[in-house]
Amino acid sequence: QVQLVESGGGLVQAEDSLRLSCAPSGRSFSIYAVGWFRQAPGKEREFVAAISRTGSNTDYTNSVKGRFTISRDNAKSTVYLQMNSLKPEDTAVYYCAAVIPLYLSHTYLTEGQYTYWGQGTQVTVSS
Repeated sequence: QVQLVESGGGLVQAEDSLRLSCAPSGRSFSIYAVGWFRQAPGKEREFVAAISRTGSNTDYTNSVKGRFTISRDNAKSTVYLQMNSLKPEDTAVYYCAAVIPLYLSHTYLTEGQYTYWGQGTQVTVSS
């Protein structure tokens, strides 16, 4: 069983930046493809970004392209979500998720494709 731990959330103003981190407890992250999802109040959880096992491929939802960057440091067993130019509509609980991929280059964009989930970290952006 893999337990994922997110960190880095907080309360910021519009146009500020935050960097979220996701790390597994007790094991290496290098064999997993990882994704970030978010859930705003009253809304369903949605895909934000994904990164392949080696970091060679990434995907983003359209609303964060050019503002968010997903990356990973397998030596540190950590995946990051750098969020710049934050907007009030980015306010949500952010979750990381992990899955052992079929291929090194695969990214996964839907919730059902992921096996492991973190507890989430709150990001609040004030206007």
